[in-house]
Amino acid sequence: MSRLSALSIDALPDDLKATMMAGENIMGFTPNDGLIMALAPEMLNAFLGLVQSIYQPSALDNDLKKLLGLMTSSASGCQYCQAHTQYGALKHGITEQKIAAIWEYQTSDLFSPAEREALDVARNAALVPNAVTDEQFERLKLHFSEVQIVEIVGVISLFGFLNRWNATFKTDIESAPAMASAKFTSIS
Repeated sequence: MSRLSALSIDALPDDLKATMMAGENIMGFTPNDGLIMALAPEMLNAFLGLVQSIYQPSALDNDLKKLLGLMTSSASGCQYCQAHTQYGALKHGITEQKIAAIWEYQTSDLFSPAEREALDVARNAALVPNAVTDEQFERLKLHFSEVQIVEIVGVISLFGFLNRWNATFKTDIESAPAMASAKFTSIS
């Protein structure tokens, strides 16, 4: 059970209600972490701006963004974010096989060499202390432009925040992501 109760969407001011409903239309559910963050509306608005800037169409492939979020959340152990990223990856068209193989990314044929390098950085960046090496970063530069690398680290950092937020609050996982996550628990 969550350490703080999420606000109901009906309790939100109209501007935040519209924002959260737009998020529900994109995600397929209303995220409880946003309803907790709505207790501090300025924070929620600023956070949503960051999320939008990271997930807008850009130089970095959106599939890779989804996989980076999954790896960062998996490596940090945040069950809430793992469920969300598994659900989001499925919804975005990433195969169940690829999602289930996230920990075999270094050897699985499902992952490209570029994805392997990015996921290596995501895994090690999620550790405390950060374990990204200069060598890993140099290998990343062989596959990605500087702008793409900034975006990679942006996704990793976004999920670093979300992992801490949701693990600390023990945010209740919504039913749609929970069902997606259960799929992968039964696979492994």
